[in-house]
Amino acid sequence: MIYPQKLTSKKSNELVNMLLISSIMIAVTLVIINKFTTPTIPWSGIANCGIIYIWITVLYSIKRNTNIASHILLQIIAMSLAVLYIDYRLNFYGWSIHIGIPIILMTANIIMLVLAIVGHKNYVRYALYQLIIVFLSMLPFILALNSIIEFKILNQIAIGVSLLNFVISLILSYKDFYKIIVCKFHM
Repeated sequence: MIYPQKLTSKKSNELVNMLLISSIMIAVTLVIINKFTTPTIPWSGIANCGIIYIWITVLYSIKRNTNIASHILLQIIAMSLAVLYIDYRLNFYGWSIHIGIPIILMTANIIMLVLAIVGHKNYVRYALYQLIIVFLSMLPFILALNSIIEFKILNQIAIGVSLLNFVISLILSYKDFYKIIVCKFHM
C-alpha cells in the first residue's frame, strides 16, 4: 500500500507563502481590472475583502491547539468587519448593522450553545469566550442607547438569543463557570 507523503513544516510554510503571494497578485489584478473596466462599481474591493477574510481564517486555522471558541470569536469579528466593509463600499444602507451582524451573532450564540451542551464538562475552556460574545451581542443595544444606530427587531432577537444562551450555559455548567470567573477576575 502506498501512503501519501507527509508535508514537513518547511514545505507547508513554502506552500502557504506561495498561496499568499498568488492571492496578493490576484488582488492587485482585480483592482487593475476594476479601475479599467468599471471604475464606478467597487467590486474589486468587495472581492479583496473576501480574500482577506479567507486568509484570516486560514492562518488562524493553521495554528495548532486553538480553542474552538476562540475560532468562533475570530469568525464573529472577521465576518462583522467584512460585512461592514461591504456595506460601506455599497453606499452604506445599514443592512450590515441591522441584518448581517445580528445574524452572525445569533449563529455564533447557537454554536456556543451546542458547544456548551456537547462539551459541558469542558465548558471552562469556553466560558470567557461566551462572556465576550454576550458583550458583543449587547453592542447594538448600547449603540442604540447613544442614538448612534436604530434598534431594529433583528438586533433585539440577537440580544434575546445571546441572553438565553448565556442563561442555559450557566444552568448547564454553573460550578465551572463560577470557577472561571473567580480565576480570571481574581475575585
